[in-house]
Amino acid sequence: MKDRIKAVRDAQGLSQEAFAKKLNLTQSSIGGYEIGRAEPSDRTIADICRIYNVDEVWLRTGVGEMFRPRSREDEIAAFFGDVLSDRAPEVQRRLVLILAKLRPEDWSLVEGLCQRIADEWTKKDPAEGQGQE
Repeated sequence: MKDRIKAVRDAQGLSQEAFAKKLNLTQSSIGGYEIGRAEPSDRTIADICRIYNVDEVWLRTGVGEMFRPRSREDEIAAFFGDVLSDRAPEVQRRLVLILAKLRPEDWSLVEGLCQRIADEWTKKDPAEGQGQE
C-alpha cells in the first residue's frame, strides 16, 4: 500500500504536507505510510478514497484502476468544494459569485456565449498548415 499512497499523491501533484493537510494528518504520518513504517487506519483509507476519488479496492490491493469514474454531480460538487475552500483562486470565487447572481433569463445568453466560444475553438486556423508560426 505504501507505493500506492505515494502514487496517489504524485498523481495529484502534491507534497506530503499538502496531501496530509487535506486529510487532517501530519506530513510525518504520510511519510510513514510511504516508507512502510506505518499502516493507515481504515478511516484514513476511507478519507483518501473520498477526498482524492481513489478506488478503495485498488488502494488496498492494487487491483483495478487508481481512480473511480466521477459522475457529473460528483465533478460539480468537487469543484464547488474547492471554490469554497481557502485555496481557491480569487478569480474562481468571483466568477461563481457572478454566476450565482444571474437571473433565469440570463442563462440563455451564457449558453449562447459558451456555444460561440466552443464553435470558434474547434474551427481550424487558416494559418495552420501553411508553415507559418
